[in-house]
Amino acid sequence: MASVLTTVNGPYSVQLDYAGLAYCLADLKLAKQHPGHVSAFLGEVPLALQVEFAVVHHIPVLDLKAFATAFSAWSGESYPLAA
Repeated sequence: MASVLTTVNGPYSVQLDYAGLAYCLADLKLAKQHPGHVSAFLGEVPLALQVEFAVVHHIPVLDLKAFATAFSAWSGESYPLAA
């Protein structure tokens, strides 16, 4: 799971911890305050690891898929989970 934070935080001076990332993935308004982190999670973290992260942090996978779809619509990016 450490690779998730390494990927998500890599280029940013503001670092999210596991809880912070989980909160972003459950709240579109909060996610919009950290768009690069969320985009890195949805676009660069392998899908299986995204699902594992969601399960560990008590985010239902269907909710994460709905979030990915909403974030994709907002950001204009496409993500495997939103497909």
